Amino acid sequence: MANGSKDNLFILIKSLSRSEKRQFKLYANRLDVNENAKFLLLFNLLDKIDEYNETIILKSKIVTKLQLSNLKAHLYKQILISLRMNPVNQNIRILIREQLDFATILYHKGLYKQSLKILEKAKIMALENEEKNIAYEIVELEKVIESQYITRSIIGRADELTIQAKELSQQNVITSKLSNLSLQLYGIMLKSGYAKSDAEMKLITDYFNNSLPKYTISDLGFREKLWLYKAHLWHSFLIQDFLSCYKYSKKWVDLFYSNSKMISLNPVWYIKGINYLLECLYLIKHKTFFKETLEKFEETINHESFPKNDNINILTFLCIYNSKFNLHFLEGNFEEGLYLVNEVLKDLKSKQDKIDEHHVMVFYYKIACLYFGIGNNLKCIEFLQKIIDNRNLSMREDLMCFARVLNLVAHYEACLDYKLEIQLKSTYKFLIKMNDLHEVQREMIKFLKGLGSIYPHQLKGEFKKLHTCLKQYENHPYEKRAFLYLDIISWLESKIDNKPLINIIKEKAANTIR
Repeated sequence: MANGSKDNLFILIKSLSRSEKRQFKLYANRLDVNENAKFLLLFNLLDKIDEYNETIILKSKIVTKLQLSNLKAHLYKQILISLRMNPVNQNIRILIREQLDFATILYHKGLYKQSLKILEKAKIMALENEEKNIAYEIVELEKVIESQYITRSIIGRADELTIQAKELSQQNVITSKLSNLSLQLYGIMLKSGYAKSDAEMKLITDYFNNSLPKYTISDLGFREKLWLYKAHLWHSFLIQDFLSCYKYSKKWVDLFYSNSKMISLNPVWYIKGINYLLECLYLIKHKTFFKETLEKFEETINHESFPKNDNINILTFLCIYNSKFNLHFLEGNFEEGLYLVNEVLKDLKSKQDKIDEHHVMVFYYKIACLYFGIGNNLKCIEFLQKIIDNRNLSMREDLMCFARVLNLVAHYEACLDYKLEIQLKSTYKFLIKMNDLHEVQREMIKFLKGLGSIYPHQLKGEFKKLHTCLKQYENHPYEKRAFLYLDIISWLESKIDNKPLINIIKEKAANTIR
C-alpha cells in the first residue's frame, strides 16, 4: 500500500482550493461522456478520504489493481491541465509560452505569416519582461521560418535575427554562469555552513573568483544583475562578511523596488531577497532598518496586485515568521514572542508536504532559543531533541552541531546532571565526526565536563574564567559564528551577575542595537 504522505496524486488533490476543485469538475464534465469517467470518479473518491488508502480505492470497484497506476497518471495530467487554464495561475511566462506553442502549431500547418506575426508579439512581450530564455527560443523559431518562407517585408531580416540571437545567447550564458555559481555557493552553505578556517575561506573565494564571468554592469539587464547579486550574497555569507551580505541583499531588493513591475512578475525572488536582507539586518543588529524593511514587505504582499498562490504563501510564511522570531531576539523580548510558537507549529503541520526539512529544523531551533531565553529549559530540550534525532546529516551540519551545544547548556540549567555526562560524550563524538569542534565548543565542553569537581563557592570564579576565555573569540573570523547560534557570552554574564538571561540581553539591546 502506498504511503499517503508520499502519493503525489493524493497530495495534489488535497492541495486544491475549493474553486480549483470546482473548475476541475467543470473542465472534466465539459463533454457529456466524461460525466461517469473513471478518472472523475477516482478524483471524487480521493477528495473525500482523509488518508490515501489503495484498499478503499479497489473496494470501490472504480478501477482494478492493474489499471490503477495508469488511471492515476491520467487524472494527475488532467488536473494539471485544468490548473494551467485557471486565470489565477496565469502569468507572463505562461502566456508567452502559450503564444510560442500557438505559433509552432501554425508553423507546422504551413501558415508561416500568421506564425511570424504571433512570434513577433510574443518576443516583444518576452523582452519587456526580461524573459530572455523564451525570447531566444522565439528568435530561433523565427530563423527557421524565415529560412523557409521569404517575407521580404523587412530588409536585412536575416542580419537582424542573427544579431538578436547572438545578443540573447550571450546574455543567457552570463545568466546561466551566474545562476550556476549562486546555486553552488548556496549548496555549500546548506551542506557545511560558514567557512571554518583560512583554508576553507581561500577555497571558497578562489572558486567564486574563478567562476565569476566577465561582465560590464551597464550591459546587464534585470535578470543578470539579480543573479550577480545572489552570487555575491552567498559568497559573503560563506566568508561571514555580514556588511557585504547587507550590501548585496539590499542591492537585490532595491533592484525590485526600482523595477516595481518585476515584483508581481517574479514574486518568489522578491520574497527571497527580502528574506536575506532581513537576515543580514539581524546579523548586523540594525533594528530600525529591520522593522522598516519588514513593515514595507508586509505592506507589499498585502497589496491586491501581489500574486497569491500556495508557493508564495509558504515563502511569505517562512520569511515573516523567521523575521518575527529574529526581531524578538534582537530586542530580548522572549516572552512576548511565545505567541509565535503555536502559530508556527500549526502552520508547519498544515503545510508539512510543502515545507522542506531544513526550514522545519530552523524553526525548531528558534523555538528552542525562545524557551531558553525565558528559562524554560525542558521545552528548549524538547525542540532541540527534534533536531538531534534527525538523521539527515546532509542538511545544515552547523545548525545540528550548535543544537547539541545548546542542548548541553539547557541540560545543565535544568539540573539534569544524571543525563549531562551522556550528552557530553554524545556531543563530543558528533562534533568530531562533523569536523566541527572549534575553540568555543571545546572550551564549553571542557567547562561542563569539569562541573562535577567544582565546589559551589568556586562556580562564579569558573564562570568568569570561561567568560574571559570566550570573549576573545567574539569577533574572531571563524569562531564568532558560534555566537550567531547561541549567545554564550550573555548566558555567562547572567551567571556572573546573578541576573536572568533575558535581562542581560535586553540591557545589551538597549545599549548596542541601532
